[in-house]
Amino acid sequence: MIRLNGKDRIEGDLRGAIIALGNFDGFHFGHQAVAGKALNWAREEGRPAIIATFDPHPVRFFKPDLPPFRLTSLDQRQRLFADAGASAMLVFEFNAALAGTTAENFITDLLIDRFGAAGVVTGADFTFGKGAKGNIDLLREVGATHGLNSEAVSAISDSDDVISSSRIRAALKEGHCEEANRLLTRPFAIRGEVIHGDKNGRLLGYPTANVDIGQYLRPQYGIYAVKGRLPDGRVLNGAANLGIRPSFDPPKELLEPYFFDFSEDLYGQTIEVELHHFLRGEQKFDDLEALKVQMERDCERARQLLD
Repeated sequence: MIRLNGKDRIEGDLRGAIIALGNFDGFHFGHQAVAGKALNWAREEGRPAIIATFDPHPVRFFKPDLPPFRLTSLDQRQRLFADAGASAMLVFEFNAALAGTTAENFITDLLIDRFGAAGVVTGADFTFGKGAKGNIDLLREVGATHGLNSEAVSAISDSDDVISSSRIRAALKEGHCEEANRLLTRPFAIRGEVIHGDKNGRLLGYPTANVDIGQYLRPQYGIYAVKGRLPDGRVLNGAANLGIRPSFDPPKELLEPYFFDFSEDLYGQTIEVELHHFLRGEQKFDDLEALKVQMERDCERARQLLD
């Protein structure tokens, strides 16, 4: 799927698209409802469908010191948008220039002139433009004079509350993988390059594929039952430590999956590690033998859950 830069003018077959506009971090059930309305609208009118997102997240721009909170990388969103049926992903680079763009100019200069949008779909509570002054009412008011139609999708709720990225982040921080994955409609996954570690897992008989957590949200530290997706499409079951490894010095924050019945070299490859079940919190062991015994128990439990 094509990735478009929000600084560039859209020409050709993608001009006149229906654009789903939002942050879409996580692309959870609620986000999918917004995108789905745009995709259906585009199909009905024979137009291309574009899903737009922001990178970095606007919150990161205004509050750069916040701890990492991302649920998806750009690459992951691009794949998810493609799977949903979008013709392209449009990425707004959120910088000082974009933050200073008035809501009216965002509509006229970007959506209408630069992108040639025929329609826009947002969440009912989505805001945009300088001071977050833009909303669905302004989109309809300004767009109406330029032939731009706009629709909003109300928040989606389940029996507990509104489905939101904030709710998913809270579930992951509490180790509630199943709840987060239900709201996401798929497992939360960390994507990254396999890097060299301290080889502690290899010494214990459990060689791991170490992945830097980067800008992803930090779920609760501990041991997880995981699935690893390799570049060639293979899916591996395993158990992973996510955290700072308190039994080793110095502390080092990593995601360390051990894949069952697998011994190939993954260094330098980009893999995706899905968190399926939280097994236990991190703990410090008195000696490596005690740690190894617990690792055997963790792996057995992970095998049972994943089977």
